Amino acid sequence: MSMTRVLAAVLIAATAAGCGGDTNAAFKELSDARNAAGDLQVAFIKATDAANRAVMAQADAASVAYASEANAEKQDVRRGIDRIRPLLDALHYDEEARILREFESRFAAYDKLDRQILDLAVENSNLTAQRLSFDAGQSAADAFRDALQTLAAGHAADAWRVKATTAAALAAVREIQVMQAPHIADLDDASMTRIEARMAAAEKIARDALASLPALVDTRTRPAVETATASLNRFVEVNARIVALSRRNTNVRSIALSLDQKQQVIPPCRQSLQALREALDRRGHRQGRWGA
Repeated sequence: MSMTRVLAAVLIAATAAGCGGDTNAAFKELSDARNAAGDLQVAFIKATDAANRAVMAQADAASVAYASEANAEKQDVRRGIDRIRPLLDALHYDEEARILREFESRFAAYDKLDRQILDLAVENSNLTAQRLSFDAGQSAADAFRDALQTLAAGHAADAWRVKATTAAALAAVREIQVMQAPHIADLDDASMTRIEARMAAAEKIARDALASLPALVDTRTRPAVETATASLNRFVEVNARIVALSRRNTNVRSIALSLDQKQQVIPPCRQSLQALREALDRRGHRQGRWGA
């Protein structure tokens, strides 16, 4: 073999070895990019799932825990983006890099809305109002009932009038209690205003009834009227707190946003991630054929 042919053979072998090294490096970078894309997809799914659980949680501690989990998963999404971007740049995958930028933009819109929803969910104003209605509200209403029963059992000249008056007062308070649940669940301001007007009318009936009682009972029973009035005042105070919390509507608003606006930003994010996975898979198939 001539020296020229020997040098040519050595050059070809060296070039082939060099290409083989480049090919192996490209295969590794592609494999890393595909794994990163898969991890990115999983992190986003976990983030949306944790956010949904935060919205639907029935306890303050659970809402906070799930919201924290959602934020942690979103941080994993951001780390995933930072991990895959340089791999795509090194491979000169312009189309995949474009899809990743598209996902980043869509994820930013998702994250902005998600932060709003999670802030509302952890405040739990509707659930707090509901617990207040079932606990302190019920206790105050029962104390009012007990005071009225003492009045009705007293020895009054107009016993039947006392019983009718106390029954009307108690019915008015019970009506307010019944209206608390729809107020807590309502999202419409005008509807809540109408409920509050009905509550105010019922409160007036109860107060007017109490105001008429001193003239109907004897001196010994009149302190029970003061006790009933104090109980009514406590109930009205608790009801005002319930209404204020209900007006904030954080649970109802977070659920509404999750079922409406959020469902408009999640699918585009998933589509971008799926498109990225599929594009990288096609690259792998082509490299596999070339390697063969």
